[in-house]
Amino acid sequence: MLRRVYRSPYLLLALALAAGCSEKPQQEVTAHELLNATSWVQLSAEYAAAAMQAYLIAEEQVEQALRDPSWTAAQEQTGDFTDLPPAVILDVDETVLNNSPYEARTIRENTVFTPQTWDVWVEEARAEAVPGALEFCNYLTQRGVTVFYVTNRQDHLKEATRKNLQALGFPLRPKRETIYPRTDNSDKGSRRAEIAEQYRILLLVGDDARDFSSEFVNTTYGERYILRKKFNANWGSKWIVLPNPMYGDWERVLYGDEGYRLDRAERIERKLETLRY
Repeated sequence: MLRRVYRSPYLLLALALAAGCSEKPQQEVTAHELLNATSWVQLSAEYAAAAMQAYLIAEEQVEQALRDPSWTAAQEQTGDFTDLPPAVILDVDETVLNNSPYEARTIRENTVFTPQTWDVWVEEARAEAVPGALEFCNYLTQRGVTVFYVTNRQDHLKEATRKNLQALGFPLRPKRETIYPRTDNSDKGSRRAEIAEQYRILLLVGDDARDFSSEFVNTTYGERYILRKKFNANWGSKWIVLPNPMYGDWERVLYGDEGYRLDRAERIERKLETLRY
């Protein structure tokens, strides 16, 4: 006896769609490794909220620091500094200035960072302010606190950086240089020490661990994790961290001594090897 087979109209539709799809080869979806991070910085309300939150906390901590003459945020600050005028040291890139358009260019052009393309971007002096940064720096000026910008931009980009900061309204002192670019090396410790000779450092603000302590320079992932715990009392108190998922020393340590000599495929492979499952 023949068995009647019931065919649901929904089943028939699904089979027809499957057959139609099988006739079209699936296109491989490829994306630049910076796409998610850059999109988050440019589009998400969460990024803006996190940056503004960091600067609101920074403002509260400055008030506390101003009331306590023994307060300093810099390891490099030694001797009697209680009578020194107050200052705050900020990093520039992804702390004060938002360079996500540069990352967007590398995505669009399917390339990676190079000093040449970076210089072109900086010379345009078109970076926008990180949310909350301008308001915080203007607040510092109103409170009589000098703002210093300690950056690892090269010295030849100093004037372009000044032009960008001025265009956005960031405070700069006409008779006192407050922009400290990179000169001989990327360790900011000597520059912090130079400022600490004349000012009491109330706060350090940045997006990379080396913005806060030279102990983070040339360290491994494991060493950085230990140092992070060592300085637990400083995070959110004397050291304020801005979110930056696009780049930083956290990425460099994954590449080891070979650094950025690795091609993109090798960099991605290194990242995949470090993931925890």
